[in-house]
Amino acid sequence: MTAFDLDNPDDAEAYRLVAGGPVTLFYRQEVLGRSTAWLSAHGYDVVQIDCREATCKLDLLDQLAIALRFPAYFGRNLDALNDCLRDVADHSYGFALDAVGSVLVLLHYDAFTRCEPHQAWVVLDIVADRWREAALTGHRMMCLVQSDDPGLSFRPVGATPVMWNGEEWLTARRQDDH
Repeated sequence: MTAFDLDNPDDAEAYRLVAGGPVTLFYRQEVLGRSTAWLSAHGYDVVQIDCREATCKLDLLDQLAIALRFPAYFGRNLDALNDCLRDVADHSYGFALDAVGSVLVLLHYDAFTRCEPHQAWVVLDIVADRWREAALTGHRMMCLVQSDDPGLSFRPVGATPVMWNGEEWLTARRQDDH
């Protein structure tokens, strides 16, 4: 896959989602739904994980392993996650090879963050590092993180801030009366 062509409306829309970094926050399900529907319709492989049931790091790691088809020898720890996501970024497994790009969607990530705040950040940091590495070889990857907490924030991941999507960037846009 080549770099984004901002004169191409299809590329510009996808670029908008990753311009601030490989991990983008969403509050409203409908905003996320519009983005994932658009990405799917334009050839991106979208994999979703519901994080409400992940009450500990192992729960989330197991969900990631299943959703991204990690090999049976996956070690169920963060070092193993880093290794497997490197393989995902290299197209060894995880997403369709013929997709325009790959999208990992983490639904209700605030639930996992409440249980394991540091681990939640580490997972996103690993994802950001591997996704940036993928970009160097032309593999478009993004991680869309949905939160039911409009105030959720993380320190930078992969040396990049975790930004809200363009439609909900203003705090007022994440209030229930909008």
